Amino acid sequence: MEGATTNGLRPLGLKGPRADIVRELKAAGGLAAREISCQLRLSANAVRHHLKELEAAGFVGHDREHRGGGVGAPTYVYRLTSDGEALFPSRYEDAVSRLLDHVVEKEGRAAAVEVLEARYRELADELRPILVDASPAERWATVTRTLSDEGYMPEVHATTLGTHLLVEHNCPIKQVAQRFPEVCEAEARFLAEVLEAHVTREAHISSGCGACEYQVGPVPLAGPGTGPSFTDKKTRELQ
Repeated sequence: MEGATTNGLRPLGLKGPRADIVRELKAAGGLAAREISCQLRLSANAVRHHLKELEAAGFVGHDREHRGGGVGAPTYVYRLTSDGEALFPSRYEDAVSRLLDHVVEKEGRAAAVEVLEARYRELADELRPILVDASPAERWATVTRTLSDEGYMPEVHATTLGTHLLVEHNCPIKQVAQRFPEVCEAEARFLAEVLEAHVTREAHISSGCGACEYQVGPVPLAGPGTGPSFTDKKTRELQ
């Protein structure tokens, strides 16, 4: 499970090494050329060539940064530009936004929120018979595959605490989520249900983070509220 990831989401209009480089930058947030070279097993010259072409196309930019605790000379760190971010699918976000505008106008905001929440209930209903006898590894594989199909670029890491860290590198409905933050709560409840776990959101794309991150741990064996559940780290810290 350590480092498990699904690789179905590809940047639109790119293929080959340049698509791979853009995807690595999307997942990591920022990388030096040598880091890209190691991860993709490409020569340094090939990586620099592709980065130059991606910069010329406006998909990638760079800054000089100190790495390794500030020791040594600064290095170039490459990141996606807004045009580079736009290469990743948004799951018909414009059409969804127009639909929600219509629902809000005709039936009110609560009805629009219900439409969004219903999608996660449908996903949970689809997965329930598949997961009924699934092992933990099979459960994770099924859920991450579903998230990948939905465009979230998920990655899962086992932690030393016996929990898992679920990282979603892409939000396919980012603009919708900013308008209707309730959809993020619905997603977290969906994760808690299908993973049969307690889920804590540690980072949130809609709050300006580079990814959504969830700590996924076992459900308490006893006590009030026992069962799959969700908490938000920011909300918990304010309590």
